[in-house]
Amino acid sequence: MSDHYYSRDPHAESAPKQWKTELRGMPLTFKTDAGVFSKGDVDFGSRLLIETFTEPAVGGPLLDIGCGYGPVGLAAARSFPDRTVHMVDVNSRALSLARENAGANGAGNVEIYESDAGADVRGGGFAAVLTNPPIRAGKDTVFRVYEDAFRLLAPGGELWVVIQKKQGAPSTEAKLLELFGNVETAAKKKGYHIFRSVKH
Repeated sequence: MSDHYYSRDPHAESAPKQWKTELRGMPLTFKTDAGVFSKGDVDFGSRLLIETFTEPAVGGPLLDIGCGYGPVGLAAARSFPDRTVHMVDVNSRALSLARENAGANGAGNVEIYESDAGADVRGGGFAAVLTNPPIRAGKDTVFRVYEDAFRLLAPGGELWVVIQKKQGAPSTEAKLLELFGNVETAAKKKGYHIFRSVKH
């Protein structure tokens, strides 16, 4: 069977590696492995999302849907230590790495657990949802991420999405407008768009 980073149990043979990078001006160390998304470095889209994200005005926890080995959620957790950051993914290997990376980077304000999109997210009233959606899982899955985010956000909460123009930015923009009634382009670089929608 073919193996994808959105598989629940990647079958790719484990070959862990560790490397350092800087996110939001902070040095962070990541351990990655085969069978997870962008294992060699933080991918450009996630990095743009991390650097563009601003703290929401409303109080409450943050949520990273499709956290992978953790760069987006852990950068947010380290930047906003007074907020709890929920980090969810379907990939068991990615979740295990995310837990290890949380420990290595001193991010104690995280909750890391399995959820298919937002279906199994604990609680609600999130101030912001961040996602680099699993494009290769198909449009239905990606749109479910947006619908779940809308449901889980507090009033005034924000959804932040990174997506490439050629991988569905126009359809994402239309879907967010339909769900939220608003969408703005917070950043645009090298074909990547950062969309932000507010739940009114």
